[in-house]
Formats: sequence, structure tokens, C-alpha cells
Amino acid sequence: MWDTWTVSSGSDQSPLITYRPLDEPVEEAVEQACEQPSDEPSDPSPGEQSRDFDGFYMTHHDEVGRALAFTLGDKTLAKEAVDEAMARAYQRWSSVGQFENPAGWVYRTGLNWAKSRRRSAFRRKRREEKVAVGTSAVLDDPTGAAHDLLKALATLSSNHRSVVVLRHYCDWSVAATAEALDISEGTVKSRNARALEQLRVVLEDPEGVK
Repeated sequence: MWDTWTVSSGSDQSPLITYRPLDEPVEEAVEQACEQPSDEPSDPSPGEQSRDFDGFYMTHHDEVGRALAFTLGDKTLAKEAVDEAMARAYQRWSSVGQFENPAGWVYRTGLNWAKSRRRSAFRRKRREEKVAVGTSAVLDDPTGAAHDLLKALATLSSNHRSVVVLRHYCDWSVAATAEALDISEGTVKSRNARALEQLRVVLEDPEGVK
């Protein structure tokens, strides 16, 4: 019910001001509407960010590390690179964690870091002569078809080798590979085609791989 308060003046009691306060249900509705949280998600707490990153690290650290080992041809450098990239991802996890493919960001960051480190530590010729290193099984017994494949990969340029490793070893899509390498999807397709053709030629003549 609405109450009416009247303030009057004079003998005729004519109202000067009439005030009708809101009844309680309406007041409560207004208060609740003002207290409703925003639709925008709140920023995660540091603890939530840490737990989210821990899961990402456990899932993708080894996979990205092996992909870098294939690409770089140096298992030790690949381990350092993925560790450095993961550390940078953790520092920027509030933004990196929102990417569609955070693992791609880690791969590209690790690859760029490793290339920069190599340029300062080795000559280009020595870098190109290194044999790609992959899984522990290949390291334990670097012979046979697996050994030929790794040597064949080493004949590719770094750009082409990266595409082949991500597309066929990591089984990433064209879009994910393009995002990881910061190139167009068309470039991914063309590099992949050329690289596979070169690998096909090399593997058909293993004796020709030096």
C-alpha cells in the first residue's frame, strides 16, 4: 500500500507537498538491482592463475620441448628454450592464457630465444650441420628409418622444418601452426608442400643424406 503524507499551510488545509514513499517490496527490488554483479568476468586471483598455468605446464611442456628439439636439432638447447618460454608464459599468463593456442605462443617464444642464443654462441655453418634430435627412443638407438628421417629433417631450413614438425609431429592444424609461427595459413601450406617434397626426395636416396 502507498501512504500519503501531506504538508499543508493555512486554515484551508490545502496540501503544499504530497510525498508517497516506496513500499518495502519496491525498495528491496531497487536495492537488489543495484547490487547485481557485472556480467564482465572478474580477474582471476593469483592462486587461480597459478593453478591454471600448472595444468597447462603439465600438459604441454614435454610436447613443446620435443617439437623444439626436432626443429633446433639440439636437445639441450631445446630444453633450455622451453623452460625459458614457459617462464615467460607464466609471467604473462593473464594474457597468454587467453590465447586460442597458448602452446603455440610458447613454441614461437622458445624458438626465437634459441635462435638468438645460437647466433651469439655458434657460427651459422655449425648450426646447420647439427643433426636433429627427437624422442628418447631415437637418442638411445639412432639407427634405421628414424635416423634417416632425422637426418632428412636436418636438410630443411629452420622455417620449413618448423612447419613440418608442428603439422605432422605435433599434429597441429594449419591455423594453429600459422598462429604459432606468426605467418599466414597460405605460407604454412606452401612451406609444408615444399618441405615434404624435399623430404620425399632425400628419403628415397638415404645415401645422399650427408
